[in-house]
Amino acid sequence: MTTESLKIIPLGGLGEFGMNCMAVQWKDDIIVIDAGLMFPEDELLGIDIVVPDITYLIENREKVRAILLTHGHEDHIGGLPWILSELKVPVYGTEFTLTYVEGKLEEHKLLDDADLIEMLPGQSFEVGPFRVSPIRVTHSLVDCVALAIRTPVGTIVHTGDFKIDLSSPDGKPFDLQSFAELGKEGVLLLLQDSTNVDRPGYTPGELAVRPRLDEIFARTERRLFFSCFSSSIHRIKLAMELAHKHGRKVALIGRSMDNSTEIAQDLGYIDPPAGLIIHSGQIKELPPEKVCVLISGTQGEPMSALSRAAVDNHKHARIEAGDTVLFSSRVIPGNEKAIGNVVDHLYRRKAKVIQDDGRNGMIHVSGHGSQEELRLMINLLRPKFFVPIHGDYRHLTLHVEVAMGTGIPEKAVLIEDGEVLSITPTTVGITSKVASGRVLIDSGSTSDVVEELIIRDRKHLSEAGLVLAIITIDKMTGKQTGPPEIVTRGFAVNEQSMINEARQIIGRTLESSSAEEKRDYMLIKEKVRSDLKRYIQKSTARRPMIMPVILEI
Repeated sequence: MTTESLKIIPLGGLGEFGMNCMAVQWKDDIIVIDAGLMFPEDELLGIDIVVPDITYLIENREKVRAILLTHGHEDHIGGLPWILSELKVPVYGTEFTLTYVEGKLEEHKLLDDADLIEMLPGQSFEVGPFRVSPIRVTHSLVDCVALAIRTPVGTIVHTGDFKIDLSSPDGKPFDLQSFAELGKEGVLLLLQDSTNVDRPGYTPGELAVRPRLDEIFARTERRLFFSCFSSSIHRIKLAMELAHKHGRKVALIGRSMDNSTEIAQDLGYIDPPAGLIIHSGQIKELPPEKVCVLISGTQGEPMSALSRAAVDNHKHARIEAGDTVLFSSRVIPGNEKAIGNVVDHLYRRKAKVIQDDGRNGMIHVSGHGSQEELRLMINLLRPKFFVPIHGDYRHLTLHVEVAMGTGIPEKAVLIEDGEVLSITPTTVGITSKVASGRVLIDSGSTSDVVEELIIRDRKHLSEAGLVLAIITIDKMTGKQTGPPEIVTRGFAVNEQSMINEARQIIGRTLESSSAEEKRDYMLIKEKVRSDLKRYIQKSTARRPMIMPVILEI
């Protein structure tokens, strides 16, 4: 043991959901746990994804030894392409996780240079001064692990995303025994998933949805469109089993659904009977009561297969009167309106829609542990110190209360992105702060990374509109060649008199400017902008973006 401190540095995922990324540092060695993204809120106009600011890792690039992935969800692996474009380090993950990663890196032309190393639950390996032991956990995805990391100051445990499911459909249950053994050895710090800390009791296992789904398959008279997260391999497997049981063929619709199912088949997680899966083009050839369509788009994404099918704009997936559409998923906060729109279109097509109302049995279960599972983990591991991870501030706060309520940790510390937690065998506390935040990615632009200023401009344009003042100047005389042209977009001008007055204001601004000022077009544009802004704001109480343009002829 030593008196020097281990540093825990969250770069994403503490204070928000998504963008999970955490650095663990001992002297000159850093390992990174997860490299996630988050999807943008509505106000981030034109932004595709958000990834963590890794300035700290780039500044210490010679110290970064590896990236360790707990599982293959986007909020844990989605930021990898951007991180690996800056840091050339090995990436460790389980077989299924790395298969997802390969597809992602290939898409960004980074796969050839990537060093992907498979880790197996129960088999420890060393990275610098750290000895890492992956431990199998259950979640809504397959092949997920927690990480026990033996460091020079003691053992820390990072749970990743988990729930305690002892009857997992893939026959690989949550490894309670390994956690209990760790607890006997002694755990210095537990970093635990906070997602469901506001839910009392236990989270039901994956098989809890089978009775209700079996009933739906039995009662559905025409086509059944089954929509779930494409990464929910257990749910896809169950849907195939029930389709086979009830005499239905299965068609896969949507690129993500196709990809996930293909990977799951290749790795042995799904083994459908011969002839069960048909090509999507064969749907119309079979009687409606003999078809189950597994379709992606459960969150109402605008160009997803289900969204297109709901407006009759999909080549193969046609939803007709009497068909049933089942949403076997939760609503991700922020997607309520998009999902509502899709459901509305489905009702217009006289389809029957089944969502998880909780009244008639479950059609979806969470992949995250509820309060009693969190307490059970704390009791098994008996950590000296505790830090909640993965969640908004309110979740982290409640999780501290739950942890301390067990009477086990000596101290629980709530930290957020960028805060440096220093830990020794006897002490723990926040000692400093590093650069952290969000990097906005607009994959359609010439520069992927978008500055906050651009977002503010987009927001301004969307709310207040644009006024373009085009002024033509004679190059020889320096005088206007005609009245300025006023063009507006997203800003309604009801009266021609306003346009005329704006032209006169520009004229007066030019006349009142000295010859020296007129030679400085940047200065003239700013004077015109300022005078027009004052007039428009006074006349309309609106503040559109004003852009003067000077043309020399």
